[in-house]
Order: sequence, then C-alpha cells, then structure tokens
Amino acid sequence: MAHPKSGCKAERDGLRQEMNDAGLTPAEIATEMRARYRMRPREAWRHAHGWTLQETADRIDAAAAQRPGEALAADASLVGKWEKWPSPSGRRPTLPVLGILAEVYGCTIGQLLDIEDRRMLPEAELRVLRHTAEPTAAADSQEQQTAAPSVMAVRDGATPIQAAAEESAAWASWAEASNVGEIAIEQFMADIRALSRDYLTGDPAALFARTRHLRDRVFALLEGHQHPRQSADLYVASGYLCGLLAWMSSDFGCLRDADTQGRTAWLCAELAGHNELWAWVLSIRSKIAFWDGRLRDAITHARRGASYTTTGTVSTLLACQEADAWSQLGAAAEARAALTRAENEDTAPGHDDIGGLFSCSAYRRANYNSAVQLRTGDPAAALHTALDAVTTQQPHSYGTSAQMHIAMAQAHLALRDSDGATDALRPVLAMPPDHRLEPVIRRMRDLSTTMARTRASGAAGAALRGEINDWCTDSAPRAALSSDTGPA
Repeated sequence: MAHPKSGCKAERDGLRQEMNDAGLTPAEIATEMRARYRMRPREAWRHAHGWTLQETADRIDAAAAQRPGEALAADASLVGKWEKWPSPSGRRPTLPVLGILAEVYGCTIGQLLDIEDRRMLPEAELRVLRHTAEPTAAADSQEQQTAAPSVMAVRDGATPIQAAAEESAAWASWAEASNVGEIAIEQFMADIRALSRDYLTGDPAALFARTRHLRDRVFALLEGHQHPRQSADLYVASGYLCGLLAWMSSDFGCLRDADTQGRTAWLCAELAGHNELWAWVLSIRSKIAFWDGRLRDAITHARRGASYTTTGTVSTLLACQEADAWSQLGAAAEARAALTRAENEDTAPGHDDIGGLFSCSAYRRANYNSAVQLRTGDPAAALHTALDAVTTQQPHSYGTSAQMHIAMAQAHLALRDSDGATDALRPVLAMPPDHRLEPVIRRMRDLSTTMARTRASGAAGAALRGEINDWCTDSAPRAALSSDTGPA
C-alpha cells in the first residue's frame, strides 16, 4: 500500500504510539517515519518525538542558551527550513545547529543527515564530521550515550595524554579550514563595484535582483566557518550590498524597507569595524530620512557620518546631504555653511574603494548646490550652477542628471522664463519608464505644483503639467512593485 508523503497528523501519531507501546526507540521510529512517509531525516526525528515545529524551536533555544556563545533565536519557520534543506526552499543548518538538534532529539549528528545532505555540505564541515565521535546504537555505557556530538574521535588504545593531543589536532584542522578564500572575497568586492557602477546607468529592477542574489551568497558563507579576518571581509561585503539594497529600495519609494536594509548594513559595519562603510551607511540613512521627511534625522546621520576618518568622497556627499536637509528646513545659513564644507572636502578628494553609487563627483555635488540655492532664494545662482555642470562635466547618473534639469526648470520658472523651463524639462520627459525613480518623480511633482501655483504659461503650462502627471504614473517604482524582483 502506498503511503502519502508526510502522512496526516493522526496517522503519524498512531504510528508513533504503536511503536512506543512496542518498546521501540526514537531512532527506530524515525527510521520508520522516513521509510513510510519519505521524510527528510531531521523532520523524521521531530515526528518521532511528536513535536510541532514551534515546540522544537523552543527546545532548541533552551538547549542553545546552556551553551556559551551559541544562543539561537529559532522559530517554527527556521526549523522547517532546516528540515527541508538542501531543497531550494530550505536553509542549511550549520554544524553548531546540528549539534544542538542532535542534543534535543537524543541522537548523533550523523543520524540527522542523509546522503543528499552530505553531498551539499562544505568539505570543511565534512572533515569535522569525520573527526566527530558519534555514539552508536551498540554503545552500552552511559558516557557514550550522552557524549556531546562535538567530541573529537581518537584512535583505539590511545592514552589519555595521546587522546587529548589528537583531539586538539582534530580541532586545529577544523579551525584552519575555511569555506571562503581570498580569491572569492576579491571577486565579491569586484562584483559589488560593478553593481554600484551599473546602477548609475542600468535597469534598477534587474540590478536590485542581482544585488539581492549576491547578498544571499555572502550571507550563506557567513553562516559557515572562516577565519576572523575573512569574516570581517564578508561583513564589509554584506554591508555594502545591504547599503545598495537600501538605496535602491528608497529609489523605489519603499522607505520602510530601505530603513531595514540600512540597519542591517549598519550592523555589518559594526561587526567589521570599517570606517568607510560606517560613513557610507550613514549617508544612505541620511538620504532615506530626507525623503521620509525626517529632516533632523537626516542632518544627524550626515553629521555622524562625517565624524569618521575616511579616504574617499563620502565626506563631500555627507556635507551636501546636510546642506540639503537644512535648506528644506529653511535654515539658509546652516545650509550654506554645509555647502562650504562640501566644497572644501572636494578640493582634495581621495580614492573611493567601491565607486559608482558610492562616490560623489563634482556633478553630483553641483546637483545638491543647485537644489540648495533654489530653496535659499537664489534661482540665478542655481541656474548657473546647474547649466555649468550639464555643459562641462560628465553626468554622475541618469537620476542625478534628471534632477539637475528639474532644478534648471525650477530656476527658469522663478526667473519668469516659462519657455526655458519647458526646454530644460525635455530630457527628463524623454526618460524611459524604467529610469523614473521616486526621487525624480517627487521633484517632478513639486515642479508641477509650483507651476500650478504660479499659473505658469496659461494653457501651455497646463498642458505641460498634464504631461508631467502622465510621466509620473508610468515609472520604475510602479513596474518594480508589481513584478517579482527576486533573484534571477
């Protein structure tokens, strides 16, 4: 008779009770569960005990709390993912996790793994498992039955002193192993630089997917074993990747999600102790706060970022961001002072390790300058700044270029030159929909509001406002949020 996969709860409970009444062990029940319902080994052991996913998670947390340095925060979802691995919807349990699971279920680590699991485990972890003494069913002594799964195996007949030395040698072999090498870390950083550069000109939704996929790969490595220096390098990579996802999320108008990414990026910077990353993360968080209307937070983040000793252009960008927020608050003197600091920082810019989005070119600084000059009541200066940058400098990105043209249009309107405003907007209105990010859309809508308030150009102005409204509704954020931007 064919049995359904996993069986229904009543059927599993009945089988377990029958086998318990017959005096069979949990190991024998788990074996029967696997054979009868085609379960993965970790799922079979849980059902052999009759526990739910959450009950198992609670026991795991309690057991981990008794192990120094191994506190976990397991929940039902995570336990389910550990059980499903190595399927795509699963998550690989690390060796410490497997050790705690073995303790909770009263089995060995080996009994929680089948051949599919072992094929997918990193070689370093397989090496540790080969040095692990796992009690067998034939073991008689209580000491063998309760031995921790992490005790290292030694050869038969060894004296206690020899055994201690061989255990230390086995541990040293594990400690020396790493799941990542220098070439891999170098490649991760090269990929991050490419993503940061490509985002300035490429399809934002596709680049979000690529960034997310790379972040997941780095996260997976951090869950394994590597040397402390390599862990720090992986945290730096994770921090920049989460920073990119934070920036991209805010460009899609998803500010709460962007803040979450920003907090994770900050944690990575803390774990790596990396000044440059700290400063860039605070720049990203300042940007998010600005677009979220939290202008004082934007200023605080920018000033805090400027307190770190850095070598690239992040200090210039942080001063520009502070000026932007001050000008939005109407504090002209503070805004101008921040712009002066940005100009001073820009006189001898250092080398940006990542570049691309993580850089502040003269063109990008001019964009901030023109926006601040407009808000502080100097449209002529704003027009001169923007026009000079557009005609003499290499654009930083299509988003920055669009904002520069919008600033020119706003300056023309303030100077009562409606035709100039219309001409300045033409490159923006010609942008493809997948390049119409939320900051540019917000500035276009602000411009439309200004035009309506000033009744610019009568019927022609009304037609242009209609064109702007249509342009805003056909945008990258709308397309991205209505489609799957998961890993390709």
